[in-house]
Amino acid sequence: MNQGDQHKIPQATAKRLPLYYRFLNNLSNQGKTRVSSRELSEAVKVDSATIRRDFSYFGALGKKGYGYNVNYLLSFFRKTLDQDEITRVTLIGVGNLGTAFLHYNFMKNNNTKIEIAFDHNPDKVGTEVGGVPVYHIDELEGRLNHDIPVAILTVPASAAQGITERLVKAGIKGILNFTPARIAVPDHIRVHHIDLSVELQTLVYFLKNYPLTEDTKE
Repeated sequence: MNQGDQHKIPQATAKRLPLYYRFLNNLSNQGKTRVSSRELSEAVKVDSATIRRDFSYFGALGKKGYGYNVNYLLSFFRKTLDQDEITRVTLIGVGNLGTAFLHYNFMKNNNTKIEIAFDHNPDKVGTEVGGVPVYHIDELEGRLNHDIPVAILTVPASAAQGITERLVKAGIKGILNFTPARIAVPDHIRVHHIDLSVELQTLVYFLKNYPLTEDTKE
C-alpha cells in the first residue's frame, strides 16, 4: 500500500490495526493458518461487522466458511504498520510510570524500542533502567537526534509544556502524553493523550450504566 492509499483509511480503523496485528501474530506463532471474523471479534473485542469493514479497506474480504488467511493478513499489516523497521523512542520522566515503561519496553513488539530516557533525579541520572540509559534532562537537546521520532511523556503536568517545546525543537515528531496537561504543539506534530484517570472513570461509568451480558459483548 502506498502512502496515498494509507491516507484513505479512517483513523478509527488505523487505531485498531495494532490490535489485529498482535492477535494474528499470536495465531501465526501457534501454527494457525486461518481465522474467522467471529474469532477475531471475541479476541480483540471489536464486533464482526466492524472487522469486516476494516479489512475491506485492504481488499481482504475473506471467504464464507473459510475466514481470513492469517499469514496474508499478517504480512499485509506488517507492511502497513512498518513492522519491518524499528521505531526508536525516548522516554521523559523516570518516575513510577516511566520506570514501568522502561522495564516493559514493548517486549511483545520487537520493532518499537525505548532507547534513551531523561530525568532530573540524581538517583536516576547515570543509571540504566531496564537496560535503558537515563540522562539528565539538561542533556536532552544534545542526546536526541532525528533517528528518534517518538517521545513518551511521563513528567509532572507543570513541566509538560516546557518539555514538549524542547522535544519539538529537538526533532520529535510524535508524543504519547501520559500527563493530564493538554500540551500545545505545532501542526506537524502528532500528540496522543492518555489520561489514565479519565479512562478509569469512563470504564466505571460504562460498568454502571451499560452492563454487559453474554448477548451484548462485542
